[in-house]
Amino acid sequence: MLLHLSTWPEVETYLNTSKGIIIPIGSTEQHGPTGLIGTDAICAEAIAKGVGAATHALVGPTINVGMALHHTAFPGSMSLRPSTLILVIRDSLTALAKAGFRRFFFLNGHGGNIATLKAAFAETYDALDPLTEGDPLRCTVGNWFMSRSVYTLAKELYGDQEGSHATPSEVALTQYVYPEAIKTAPLSPTVNSGHPIYGAAEFRRNYPDGRMGSNPALATPEHGQRLYEAAVKDLSKSYLEFLGRD
Repeated sequence: MLLHLSTWPEVETYLNTSKGIIIPIGSTEQHGPTGLIGTDAICAEAIAKGVGAATHALVGPTINVGMALHHTAFPGSMSLRPSTLILVIRDSLTALAKAGFRRFFFLNGHGGNIATLKAAFAETYDALDPLTEGDPLRCTVGNWFMSRSVYTLAKELYGDQEGSHATPSEVALTQYVYPEAIKTAPLSPTVNSGHPIYGAAEFRRNYPDGRMGSNPALATPEHGQRLYEAAVKDLSKSYLEFLGRD
């Protein structure tokens, strides 16, 4: 059940049986010469829809632009400042909380969002706890790329060529979701890794083609389907466990 394809009476009926909602969040940033700029949002949205179908959960609209300031030296990359993203999340949760939602499961596709999400949760609790006394809000992050089955499968498929950005696992998942948008390009056999992340200009100097230790040429749509199914299974379990916590 997708929020944007529902009517308000349908949402009101849903709230009679569940106060949980899944919110996909990703990023709009470069993913190397062959990775789609929307990779992180595409992955989060696809998996969120799968988890929603498996658990009968409502799935909110995808937050497509995340915290990716360090990628903005590459054309097409977009970012919100952490302070802006915090306000986007806080305002969104405030509106949903007024309607009666209390359990917010952010299905995340971008590592750069994690710190900002946790800060946003802290601000939201501080602002809304007085208004939800006796029925407090709970928020959590489910990072699809860190789920146990996905991590194990990625290592099995790609070994040390998985890397940490523009990875074959995330590229494979986009190939499964959008087979008509598969990209090819020459990739250097040497790829940098291990440099700390600071500003955008330094990031591009250290990682000139955008990859971080990865070989996305290994990706296939078939791999993407296996990774998708593993992620949906793991995160469906995580979502249901989250709903069951006090």
